[in-house]
Amino acid sequence: MTLGTARGGAAARKPASNAAYRVMVVDDSAVIRGFMMRALSQDPEIEVVATAANGQIALKAIERAEVDVIILDIEMPVMDGLTALPRLLRACPGVKVIVASTLTRHNAAISMTALASGASDYIPKPTSSRELHTTADFQRELIEKIKALVGRKHAPTRAKAAAKPGQAWQISKPANVVLRKPSRFVPEVLAISSSTDGPQTLFKLFGMLKTQIKTPVFITQHMPPTFTSILAEHLARASGAPCSEAKDNETPVPGHVYIAPGDYHMTVVREGTGRRIRLNQDPAENFCRPAVDPMLRSLSEAYGPKVLTIILTGMGHDGLDGGRAVVEAGGTLIAQDERTSVVWGMPGAVASAGLASAMLPIEQIAGKVLQYFSGARR
Repeated sequence: MTLGTARGGAAARKPASNAAYRVMVVDDSAVIRGFMMRALSQDPEIEVVATAANGQIALKAIERAEVDVIILDIEMPVMDGLTALPRLLRACPGVKVIVASTLTRHNAAISMTALASGASDYIPKPTSSRELHTTADFQRELIEKIKALVGRKHAPTRAKAAAKPGQAWQISKPANVVLRKPSRFVPEVLAISSSTDGPQTLFKLFGMLKTQIKTPVFITQHMPPTFTSILAEHLARASGAPCSEAKDNETPVPGHVYIAPGDYHMTVVREGTGRRIRLNQDPAENFCRPAVDPMLRSLSEAYGPKVLTIILTGMGHDGLDGGRAVVEAGGTLIAQDERTSVVWGMPGAVASAGLASAMLPIEQIAGKVLQYFSGARR
């Protein structure tokens, strides 16, 4: 990794022609910048093509470097991340932004505003020397997020060069997605899962649903602690419906939206004719806690065929096993389509497995949900 250094903490140059993922790191801490550069240097497909100590320097640096992903600190002198974000998005259309912040309530609130303003994802920033020297989990998560957001943007060129003579390059996606018939039962519960770009997508969905859902609603969004309580507040404002982090042993109330708290799996159990929410810190599934699969498995047992679930944008395949349990119990699954998903990992997995009864752009999902709740099956 070779970087030209500019005064004021900026470094920029044109990336090597074989760089599949081009990254700019923006943070006022030289220690954090160096830490992230070292973490990313372990992957030969990723190149840090620019660094900056604040938003103002980043705006100058992005004029001299082609960038796919910006890792953006929130609190910086001169120009902070929230101020720089819309300007960076205008200066480099199509760039993806990962917000990096510490897990304080203040920073979580600002990060959520950034996500609502166009940032695609977030990552908790190391805050101690111990965390700086324990890089494996952070490195894996950061690299996965970068690659998921960029997708296969640069991969066809590289793959064609490596392909055997006469072998065609083809981006992997299902040629024909087979849709299932929806449940013949009117849903008694709505379950929603999301990850990358999930907050923005949830805001859109609930902005259209408002308070029209009269059953309990359960949401697992891959998020760390503190962030999920802020997400609940934002969703309450977007929908007008009561929304909160779930609490262990509480009874689900119709029309209430429950968010799985960061670092806890959220499940629901049947007790006689009623249900209760259970939280646990069982091992992570699909590298996630909270994870979607435990929630969906429990709902399929607690509500049988009267579960309606929506799998929204997100990387990986969390929700595939749980979605299969929902469908096998007779429930219904809706997957967000590839065009409107920032990352078509989670919805693509359930669609490819033939579990979806509908595969729709985000703008059409609310209408389909209300259709199912009205008893219409088409």
